[in-house]
Amino acid sequence: MTHQHIGIIGAGLMGHGIAQVFAVAGHRVDIQEPDPDRRSRILDHVRGNLRELGQDVAAADRIHPRGTLEDTVGQADVVIEAVPEDLDLKQRIFTAVEAAAPPHALLASNTSVIPITRIMEPLRDRTRAMGTHWWNPPYLIPLVEVIQTPDTGEAAIAAMTDLLTSVGKMPVRVRKDVPGFIGNRLQHALWREAIALVQNGVCDAQTIDTVVKASFGRRLAVLGPLENADLVGTDLTLAVHEHVLPDLDRTPGPLPLLRELVASGRLGMKAGGGFQSWTEAQRSEVHARLAAHLQRLDDSGPR
Repeated sequence: MTHQHIGIIGAGLMGHGIAQVFAVAGHRVDIQEPDPDRRSRILDHVRGNLRELGQDVAAADRIHPRGTLEDTVGQADVVIEAVPEDLDLKQRIFTAVEAAAPPHALLASNTSVIPITRIMEPLRDRTRAMGTHWWNPPYLIPLVEVIQTPDTGEAAIAAMTDLLTSVGKMPVRVRKDVPGFIGNRLQHALWREAIALVQNGVCDAQTIDTVVKASFGRRLAVLGPLENADLVGTDLTLAVHEHVLPDLDRTPGPLPLLRELVASGRLGMKAGGGFQSWTEAQRSEVHARLAAHLQRLDDSGPR
């Protein structure tokens, strides 16, 4: 695929990581960050990532930090929005992007959960608009969910899928635009039951994580849940479901335990405590262990 001009709106963890992927693949990237201090640190972050990965830091030279949206998308072939999960903000951004970007540019939101159809409502031409949900960190996790809306054109989906494949990603097509798409619906269904088990006194948070990591979590990378159902047999799967599904948590909203943690300031590692307590050393160790694990997987073979 010929090199394209990529515009990224938002230079946070996801934005600069997505920019890094395209730059390593040889594409020119403009990335918007209105704050001058944060904008001045974008390339240092990317170069640091590239050094840790053993990749050529010169790839960062293909990334051009910009202060305005117009400078970022004015010549773009592809625009990817990666700002906080705020529907009104995203709608305002795409209204401005449509006015400033070339009419051929593909428009994509990196939202993790907001339906793409809602985000793209203000656009006049919605045939080129879609979701591209990348996973953190975007330069190490291969999957990108490509979400179509009822208005997204087949040619636009195909072009985005080809582009993502060409930069080493593993795009999957989400044919129906539902909140959370595929991955986050599966992930948070597990999290809800995990929180419910702790809330109901079945076990503590550390036991939950131990059970997942030391049992079925070990095979998830090579055996998906429906492959596993076929492996054990759909008849056994049905028998298990008959017994366990009626007892699983069905709370339609966030569980009280989670609300209590947030209300009390226990916001996770960044606050020193959430479901468990965390020291700065423990937090750093988790980040380092995760990065090393993902890099080993990334280096072990084709995606």
